[in-house]
Parts: sequence; C-alpha cells; structure tokens
Amino acid sequence: MAPTASNRPIVISGPSGAGKSTILKRLFEEYPDRFGFSVSHTTRGPRGEEKDGVEYHFVTREQFDDLIAKKGFVEHATFGSNSYGTSIAAIEDIEKKGRTCILDIEMEGVKQVANHPTFPRPRFLFLSPPSMDILEQRLRGRATDKEADILKRLNQAKVEMEFAKSPEAPHDKIVVNDDLEKAYQEAKAFIVGEDA
Repeated sequence: MAPTASNRPIVISGPSGAGKSTILKRLFEEYPDRFGFSVSHTTRGPRGEEKDGVEYHFVTREQFDDLIAKKGFVEHATFGSNSYGTSIAAIEDIEKKGRTCILDIEMEGVKQVANHPTFPRPRFLFLSPPSMDILEQRLRGRATDKEADILKRLNQAKVEMEFAKSPEAPHDKIVVNDDLEKAYQEAKAFIVGEDA
C-alpha cells in the first residue's frame, strides 16, 4: 500500500537562520505523538552528553562505507573529515511507530532523496528567509558564530535559495518566514496534511 500524503516522510530544508529548528520544535510540542526525527548515522565521535542511537548512530568509517555499498542510505554527505547519512532503516523505524518521519537535511541531501532510485518520494518543504539582508541580521543577532562562519552560511544560503527557485528543485511548498506565526501556520498546514 502506498503511503498517503499525511504519512509520507517530509523533508524540510532551508538556510541556517531561516527558522527550521524553531518551527519544528513547536510542531513536535503541538503534536507530540505524530512525528519523529530520523536518527542520522555519523562517523564523528560523540560530543558531551550525546548518546548512541539518540542524537546519532555513531559508527566507524568501515560501517558507514558498508551501508553506502549496500544502498542503505537515502542520503549521505561528508563535511570536513566526518560523514553523515540518513538510513532507510531509521526512516522505517519511525513509520513502524505510526509516526510521520521528518528529515531536516541540507540541499545536497535534498537532491539525493529526490533522485533516489527506490525510496518512495517524500513531500518537500523549503523554509526561506524573507531576504538575504534579514537572514544576515538573524545570523549576526545570534552572536554565536565567527565572522568567517557567518559569511560561509550566507554564501551557502544564497546557493540554497537559488536552488529552491530553480526548475529542478523538488519542493512542493516554499514558506517565507517573514512572520514566525504566519510561517508556522503555513508550514504546519503543509506538514500536517491540511493542504496536501
């Protein structure tokens, strides 16, 4: 049986500072039993209090490469010396609990999921800041990043926003976060399935 619009996995993407974490946190609070995050695999070691199977599945490079060879990932990427990936099994674990899986992934991951040869097509939501100027204000307002990191995030945001508007982008819905309440209601209507 093919998944219905309401229980197909949902991929949410958008630049750093667009408000994804804020919107998803609120959604999970409002619907505590309806959604689940897939737990990604990574080759990096745990940080601080992180636990295996909670924040990430911590695996060796060999285990990670083995999953790639077995086509066990719906998407994967390497940042610096560490690799990250979303396994098909992690998504199925959430579906087995009767929940809709939400994947919060980067642009390259979005392309991989959209073009995956066997994985059923999820629904795609792109969360966009109102403008590059406002995004820059938000990133600088956090006061947590170094200047070089802010510039890197802004460059990446420009690439992501151009991709989201391009014909090859898989997004079913683009929500502009110019007003958090309005953006939340729009994102919620799409994710919960009211405008599916």
